[in-house]
Amino acid sequence: MTSPTAAAPHAPLPADPHRSWYEESARGRLSHLLDAGSFSEFLGPQRRELSPHLALFNLPRQFDDGIVVGAGALAGKPVLVAAQEGRFMGGAIGEVHGAKLTGLLHAARQMKRDVVILFDTGGVRLQEANAGELAISEIIRATVQARAAGVRVVGLLGGRAGCYGGGSLIAGCCSALVISEQGRLSVSGPEVIETNKGVEEFDSKDRALVWRTMGGKHRYLIGGVDLFVADTVAAFRAGALAALDRPPTLDQAVLAAEQARLERRLARFGDTADGTEVWARLGVNQPTDVPDMDLDDFLTIANRQREGADAAR
Repeated sequence: MTSPTAAAPHAPLPADPHRSWYEESARGRLSHLLDAGSFSEFLGPQRRELSPHLALFNLPRQFDDGIVVGAGALAGKPVLVAAQEGRFMGGAIGEVHGAKLTGLLHAARQMKRDVVILFDTGGVRLQEANAGELAISEIIRATVQARAAGVRVVGLLGGRAGCYGGGSLIAGCCSALVISEQGRLSVSGPEVIETNKGVEEFDSKDRALVWRTMGGKHRYLIGGVDLFVADTVAAFRAGALAALDRPPTLDQAVLAAEQARLERRLARFGDTADGTEVWARLGVNQPTDVPDMDLDDFLTIANRQREGADAAR
């Protein structure tokens, strides 16, 4: 497997293809991801879909509740898209945010149109705990229903807030995941682990530790994601196109194979305490050098040593 670092010749590149995906806003990422002029927003600014809960806590609300949904095209292919805004409440999922994503996935199933989700979320919005948890379950069900109907649901991970909590569960239900080194993917975030288990268990301020256990390189090496790309808008666009070419199969055989793969992973790595130990068991020479490797050097090693996510397909 090689990393897609440039779009296909027929797909127009963004005006600045080297622009950082991590640094962009949700709307900025969409503007670079989709074909120019193709995006049509559902429930746009004029609708002002405000959270009904945040005012109770004297917290500011945002007109789109931290998620942009709509339709567009990728290299001429019609897709539905959703982009979470990590700069608003860490991209946390509340009632309106969740309803917009659920509705988009239901529409995708009815329209037989593939979906691309730009993840950037810390998980459920604590101020809307019950509504947020219900939203997560509804999104997961809608994702599985869409995939069962032959719709591809592709997740892109490289935002400021990472992809944590309920957001990571949604990501785990996607057909394929594309991640950059800056991306982070985990059910429990660093602060949550530290709060519940203590700093001796996990120091959330240790950025190197966070990326060794939750970062893009680690997730790619253990087969938790499908494609690893550079932190540029052009690379993510190319990664999305590559992911959309993958088969959308979701059946009992695929689920059984994935369960078996996860059981093997737990047996192989379950007693490790650090990402470097996992990488060593994968056969990576000098695993402590992995965090400092550039894209090409990392992919040379990773594509030879990684546990393939395709093993379940």
